[in-house]
Parts: sequence; C-alpha cells; structure tokens
Amino acid sequence: MNDQLERLNRLPLRSNLRGLTPYGAPQLNVPILLNVNENTHGVPADVRAAITKAVSEAAAGLNRYPDREFTELRKALAEYLGHGLDESNLWAANGSNEVLQQILQAFGGPGRRALGFPPTYSMYPLLATGTDTEYIVGKRAEGYDLSAESAARQVEELHPNIVFLCSPNNPTGTGLGLDVVEAVYEAGEASQTIVIVDEAYHEFAHDGTPSALTLLPGRERLIVSRTMSKAFALAGARLGYMAAAPEVTDALRLVRLPYHLSAITQATALAALQHRGALMADVEDIKKQRDRIVAELTRMGLKPAASDSNYVFFGGLEDPHRVWQELLDAGVLIRDVGIPGHLRVTAGTETETTAFLTSLENILASQAALPA
Repeated sequence: MNDQLERLNRLPLRSNLRGLTPYGAPQLNVPILLNVNENTHGVPADVRAAITKAVSEAAAGLNRYPDREFTELRKALAEYLGHGLDESNLWAANGSNEVLQQILQAFGGPGRRALGFPPTYSMYPLLATGTDTEYIVGKRAEGYDLSAESAARQVEELHPNIVFLCSPNNPTGTGLGLDVVEAVYEAGEASQTIVIVDEAYHEFAHDGTPSALTLLPGRERLIVSRTMSKAFALAGARLGYMAAAPEVTDALRLVRLPYHLSAITQATALAALQHRGALMADVEDIKKQRDRIVAELTRMGLKPAASDSNYVFFGGLEDPHRVWQELLDAGVLIRDVGIPGHLRVTAGTETETTAFLTSLENILASQAALPA
C-alpha cells in the first residue's frame, strides 16, 4: 500500500468509498489523441469569435451572480431540441455527469438502487457510489445486445429506483431501439422507476435514427440527457443538459447548488447554439470518418461494432493492450476499455484517422510476421 493511500485511509472516509480509484482516462502528450471521444475538429473560427464576444460581454457583469435559472439558455436548448419542448422541460449543469449526479441526488440515495447494463458508461457506478446509491449490474446478451424483453424482465425482477439506458451505448457505440425504452418504462411502473436515456452522442447517429425525446409526452419518469461536449466541440466548457417533464426539473432545483452555471458557461453555450450550423458540418465529417474506420477495420479482418457515435469499438485482437501500447509508441492514443479482445477509437479528422489506420495496419502486419 503506497503512502498516499495510507494517508487517505486514515481519514474518516465513507465505507463505500474506501478502496476506490477516481475516474480517469490517460492524459498523455502525444500527437494524436483519439481516446476520450472528443470532437477533434475543434471550434470553427467564426464560432470562436462569437463565443469570445459573448464571454467578453458577460465578463462586464462578473461582479454579480449569474441568472440562477439560466432561462435564456433553457429556451435556446428547447428550441434546438424541438419536439414541442419549452424551457420548463429543460435543465442544464456543468457537463452531463453533473446532470446525472443531480438526478441521483434527487431520486437515488441510501436505500435506493440504480440499474445499469455493462459494458456501458463507466461513470454510472461511480455516480451511484458518490450519492450512496446501490448500483445493480444488469445483463446483456452475447455480443452486448440488450433486448426489450430482457431489459424489462430485469427491471421487473430487481425493482430499481433508477435505470440507466445509454444510447448510443458507450463503449460499444450501438444505438438502442425505442422499444427497449418503452418496455423498461412500463416495467418500472410498479416501482415508479426513473428511466434515464443517455443520448450524449445522438447527433452522430445515422440519419433517421429516432431519439427518446419522442417518448417524453405522458411519461413523467422519463429523462433524456444530452451534452454539448461532443457534437458542439465544447468538452472544455462543461455544459450538459436534459429534457423531461417540468416536475423533474423542479426536483433537481431541490439539490442543485446555488448559481451552479457560471455566466461564462451560459454565454459560451448560447453563442455555440446560435452558430450550430458550422458545428454540425463538422459532425457530418466525423460520421464519414467513423464509417471509414468501420470499413477499414473490417478489411483488416477485425470486428468493429456498428456505430451510431463518434467512436468505433472493435474486437478480433489477440493482445489488445499490446496493440494499444504500440499505437501509443507510434504517437496515437486510443482507449483500452478493459474488455478482452477489444479497443475503442475516436473518429478524428481525416488526417488523424489516416494516421490511426496506417499505424494499426502496420502493427497487425508486423505481429502476423512474428513466429508463433
């Protein structure tokens, strides 16, 4: 046990936090970073100029607290989402993780349980632990599929207070049929289960893919979470949001910290929403590179999953960590998600994607040439 851990364990830490390690992906200084699903295109120049202007104007009033209700931003987010939503349906926080944390603070806690279906977003159990909510591990079928029948049966058997449905799922990138969402919601009727559909990557889905936003009317226990980190290239700004019945946003007001969204954050998000056309053009390019990765990995004899996100989960590797390390040695950082035989790569720019594909093919060729 190292000295830092010994010092930590001398503190009166909550028992369910002992022995845990914080969330974190490698932050390494390499030329090509394709490991945390960022939008590697960056913010276009005209959008940067608009954000700079908006932030400069907001800076004039930094001696005052920001709009606690961030009303203008909620109206803009509702207009962006459509589906008949208005500001009463919208809520935002510092990244979608904080939105999810507030949901757990309001509807989870001691004596309550949250259900997830691994492999899925690794923050769900950490958020549950942080709010003293028991995290229940659900089951997926072989190939990591989740059917409506299986998901509903597990909800009926386990009676969770909260269910996480990630679509597209992280790390697999696969979308979830709305029949699964409907079935889970109905199965949770008896236990009054809150159903969260995490659509952080929805903007990257193939054309015509429906959103769970279409299911919100008449379902007061359904929440759809989104983020501006990915499609809007604002990972550094930290703005996540959700859509739900107005009474859900009222519940989150009970647990949010006062003035939790800074004036700078609000100004940045509003400027980006007003110039989303340029940002969505980059989304289309990312989708092309994602589909290119799927095609090229298939040609190499690997097994990429169908992806509706800005990343590709792929298998068929005998020693994935070795491949990860050799890519890193070549200046390309991707994600080892700890699933046997698999890795995950973010779809970057055309140049970044080419560098990844070229390096990977060279690595696979050199490994194949080694004696058995």
